[in-house]
Amino acid sequence: MESSFIVIVQQVAVLFILIAVGFVCTKCHFFSEKTISELAKFVLYIVIPCVIVNSFNRAYDPTMLGGLGIAAVTAIGTHLFAILLATIFIHDKNKSRECILRFATVFSNCGFMALPLQQAILGDEGVFYCASYIVVFNIFSWTYGLFIMSGSEKRFSIKMIVNPGVIGVVIGFILFVSPVKLPYALNTALQGIAALNTPVPMMIVGYYIAGITSLRVLKDAKLILVLFLRLVVMPFAFLGVLKLCGFSGTLATSMLIAVSCPVAVNITMFSIMFKRDSQLAAASIAASTLLSIVTLPLILVLSL
Repeated sequence: MESSFIVIVQQVAVLFILIAVGFVCTKCHFFSEKTISELAKFVLYIVIPCVIVNSFNRAYDPTMLGGLGIAAVTAIGTHLFAILLATIFIHDKNKSRECILRFATVFSNCGFMALPLQQAILGDEGVFYCASYIVVFNIFSWTYGLFIMSGSEKRFSIKMIVNPGVIGVVIGFILFVSPVKLPYALNTALQGIAALNTPVPMMIVGYYIAGITSLRVLKDAKLILVLFLRLVVMPFAFLGVLKLCGFSGTLATSMLIAVSCPVAVNITMFSIMFKRDSQLAAASIAASTLLSIVTLPLILVLSL
C-alpha cells in the first residue's frame, strides 16, 4: 500500500503543477477570459469525446463483458446515490452556487486520478473496468450534470441525449464490440487529443484560482460539506456495501478507487459554459484534490 500512496501523491503533484502553470500564465496575462472560455468548449466538445472513444478502442474480450456490465451497474448505482445525497443535503439560495456544489458532490475525477492508480495496483484489468465507470460518469455528466448546470430543471433539452459525451459513448462501444478498429493514423491522432484531457482543464483551474481575491471561498461551510460527502461519505458507504455483500477482487477495488476520487475537473468547463460560479468550481477541485492525499490511501487500506 506504500506504493499506492506514492502513486496518489505523484498524481496530486502533477495536478497542482499544471494548476500552477495556469496560475502563472494568468498572472503573466497569457490567458484572457475569452481564451479560457474557448478552451473550455474545446475540451467539452472535442477532447472528452476522444477520451471516451479511446477508452473503448481495445480488442473485444467476451470474458470481460460480464464484468464490464457489473462495473456499469455499480457506477450507475453510485451516481444515483450521490445525486440523492446532493438533493437532500446541498441547498443554496444562490442557484449558481447550488448547481456547482451539487455537481461537485456527484462527480469524481475518475479519469486522471483513478486510471494511473488502477494501473499501478490492478494492472490493465482494473483500467478496463474503470473505463466502464468513466463511460457512466460521462453519460450522467452530460445528462444530469447538464440538467442542473444549465438551469433546465423544468424543461427537457435534446442536449441531454444528443451531446458529445453520449455520442462518444456510442461510437466507443461500437468499436469495442465490433471487429472494426481505428487505423493507426486516426488512432494516434485520437490518443493525442485525448491526452489533452488533463493539462488543459487543470490550467483552466489555475486561471480561476488566480482570480480568487479572497480566501473566503475556501472557508465556505457548504463547500466543506461537499468535500465531506465527496471524499468521506461516498467512499465509506461504498466500502460498507462491498464488505456486507462480500465483494472483493479487481472489479470491487477498481470501482472503490473511482468512487473515492476528488471532484471532477470538468466542473470548471460546465461552469464556464453556463456562466456559473467558476471560482467556487476551481476551489472545489483544488481543495478536494489536496485532501485526497489522505482520504484515498486510507480507504484503500481499510478495503484490504
